[in-house]
Amino acid sequence: MAAFHFELVSPEKHLFSGEVESVVAPGADGQFTVLKDHAPVMTTLKAGVVTVSGDGKVEKLFVRGGFADVNASGFTILAEQAIPLAEIDLAKVDADIQNAREDIADAKSDDARLAASDKLAQLQELRAAIVG
Repeated sequence: MAAFHFELVSPEKHLFSGEVESVVAPGADGQFTVLKDHAPVMTTLKAGVVTVSGDGKVEKLFVRGGFADVNASGFTILAEQAIPLAEIDLAKVDADIQNAREDIADAKSDDARLAASDKLAQLQELRAAIVG
């Protein structure tokens, strides 16, 4: 399979840069796969898993939103947050989910309740990505 250049960048760090054979990304309108010579497209991403394949290896990273840009020079993802799945501690995620539930129950205002609900939803998306 032909290779193309892919980069995944978050505000914290440059997570991936290299030649790959395919990338599956969680687009706002559903998952999409990019191969070499894909038509140019720019879209938003929802929370989910980016699967990068090349040289017989597969790497999976959780992204929480962002932008995807496919053009003649390759494919770039600018993620709001990105974490390699292998670096995520499921026990910590479960504890954070419990804390978020408690924050919702203890919220004293609608804004605090909304913020805690958003955090809970993000953590549940992360957990779902980990356990598959």
